[in-house]
Amino acid sequence: MSRLNKQLSLLQGTGLLTTSLLGTGIFVVPALAATIAGAASLWAWLLLILMVLPIALTFAQLGKRFPHAGGAPYLIGRAFGGPWERSVAWLFLAVIPVGLPAALHIATGFWKALIELTPGQELAIQLATLGAMLLLGQRPARASGLVQTAIAVLILATVAALWWRGGLPLPSQSLLPLAEAQGGALAWQQIPPALAVMFWCFVGIEAFTHMGEEFRNPQRDFPLAVLSGVLLAGLVYWGCAVAVVSFGTYGDASTDASSLPRLIALLWSDELRWLAALIGYLACFATINIYLQGFARLLWSLAQEGKLPAGLAQLNRNQVPARALALVIGCCALCATLAWWQAVPVDQLIRYANGNFILVYLLSMAAGWVLLRGLWRLLAGIGVLLCVLTCVTLGSQAFYALGLLALCLWWERRRPLGQLHRV
Repeated sequence: MSRLNKQLSLLQGTGLLTTSLLGTGIFVVPALAATIAGAASLWAWLLLILMVLPIALTFAQLGKRFPHAGGAPYLIGRAFGGPWERSVAWLFLAVIPVGLPAALHIATGFWKALIELTPGQELAIQLATLGAMLLLGQRPARASGLVQTAIAVLILATVAALWWRGGLPLPSQSLLPLAEAQGGALAWQQIPPALAVMFWCFVGIEAFTHMGEEFRNPQRDFPLAVLSGVLLAGLVYWGCAVAVVSFGTYGDASTDASSLPRLIALLWSDELRWLAALIGYLACFATINIYLQGFARLLWSLAQEGKLPAGLAQLNRNQVPARALALVIGCCALCATLAWWQAVPVDQLIRYANGNFILVYLLSMAAGWVLLRGLWRLLAGIGVLLCVLTCVTLGSQAFYALGLLALCLWWERRRPLGQLHRV
């Protein structure tokens, strides 16, 4: 019996996942990747989609067979035991200090491309964004699904409009170039460091697993929503990357951050920069919202099972974990304030957050190897290998996640078996 309201349809679930994958990445990361790898980034996007598919299919099967608000940590705990579940839960929550401030910084960047903002105003926009998500999070999951489906349609329409207005593909720019325009060999060696940044665009599947318990028919709709969302998001990313490379709206930190406003100003007029800012901001809003919802449901699930204080297990009248959400948003506001105060570079935050995500993905694929059978087990094994290779591309920044996991496991092993948090 489900412990949460079963309200999500296939369409709403696809909208939730698509916007969570597109969100903060769609109008920024294609430019970052092009700055690193040039035209070779178009190949890198296709490679990334192929890499993500086995991972997505494994998550789809796990979510179909074991729908649970605990998400990836629950699945890993089911395969390897309670200490691993709690350790991965803390590893996942450790994204809050690095990943969410990065996402809020990217969201604010769209307004910076439109108007001059003081540092204090940037922080105010970030905190106001969190406040709006707190209000939305008090509503049933269906409300977030409807809002984010509308945002997904808006993003799709924007990328389609860029292709239509720009007459893409351009005769001068191959969709899959074999050599750089400068006459040299294609920068294949730059694809691995580009992938280390681009992986940010496909984090969100693990957060989406926390919503599996709220599907009306999780066995049928959850895997379809995962597969549809990943393929749709991958196609949109590649389409946006073609536009960025074709019109050269990349090259440095400032240009990368304002890639979408520059494209719209170039293809239409400078007066439409406000539209670019609105679309980019809403895309970021969608991703941050699904992560906050996922974090809240993880805390609620752990508290409901006696692994965290019982106060976090309370649901509001709409049967959503409002207290857990308030705690997550409060922590996020604190971390965003600290990141703003220390002026931490956004690409550094992204790489550290990616280490956590990749490690959660790796352990989820390992859980798939244990829990699944047949073809699905083989796909999980391929996912393990792909996650290991992606982790290697991060280099020393992967040690943030590895160190956290080792520390959590050490702490969990020291606790008496079966010990629960007292309320």
